[in-house]
Amino acid sequence: MTTIAKHYSRNDLPFTSEMISFWNDNGFIIIDNFYSHNECDKLRSRTAELVKDFDYSFHKTIVNSKEKQHANDSYFLGSGDKVRFFFEKDAFDQDGNIVNSIELVLNKIGHAMHDLDHVFFEFVHRKDLDDIAKAINIKFPKLLQSMYIFKQPRIGGEVICHQDSTFLYTEPESTVGFWVALEDANVENGCMWTSKGGHKGPLRHLWKRTNNDLKMETLDETPFGEMDTILEVKKGSLIMLHGRLPHYSCENTSNQSRHAYTFHVIDGQYIYPEFNWLQRSKSMPLKGFLD
Repeated sequence: MTTIAKHYSRNDLPFTSEMISFWNDNGFIIIDNFYSHNECDKLRSRTAELVKDFDYSFHKTIVNSKEKQHANDSYFLGSGDKVRFFFEKDAFDQDGNIVNSIELVLNKIGHAMHDLDHVFFEFVHRKDLDDIAKAINIKFPKLLQSMYIFKQPRIGGEVICHQDSTFLYTEPESTVGFWVALEDANVENGCMWTSKGGHKGPLRHLWKRTNNDLKMETLDETPFGEMDTILEVKKGSLIMLHGRLPHYSCENTSNQSRHAYTFHVIDGQYIYPEFNWLQRSKSMPLKGFLD
């Protein structure tokens, strides 16, 4: 049976024992009005500036969660400590010409804006986020990567069911996703769905990198449970996702975009293996929320 997820409010913070219990039981939590509309709009305006300044003549990398044609693309693989731009699969015609204005065909920007851009830095380097991370037992929170996701009208691609720890793995596991709605996210424009409590199951896959070759390794063939919970949220809401929680989003077939900004946090006391696809140069170590 499909259910609507329970929502908490920014006014409920700091994390109560009930909120921690909900997180432990379900593997996700929603906090409404975590960011103001003004904060969301400021991030969107900065993104528009970055897009306007981007010359895509030499970089037309497409990101598609089904086909993963970006998996061995050097522009993608080298984005762990950069700000880089990635397109939807329908962004170009058969001759390689862009089919619409660039701001309407990008899939995402990633993966180090939170360190390299002053507006994104300000958006995530906050004590309240540090408090939340520590409340769920991330003792030394480190910001690993971030993505501005466009989920474009009519062409915003499906993100197939997955677990974040498949792609961002620590030993022991510690990855948590912080997903911020910069616009309302609903069923019509491709909001997320999940299987409540699904984080209690095994990690199914690991995406491993050997030199510049990425391959998916199967760890456990247990199928994902039913995606029974709709994560519909309003602009400014924060959704937190356990690294093992299966989740997905459908294609956006509506006329309304679904902009979001997501960043992933790991516990700095744990090992981040070299086989992870996302790597940084030693000159740019991971920072915490308060660094």
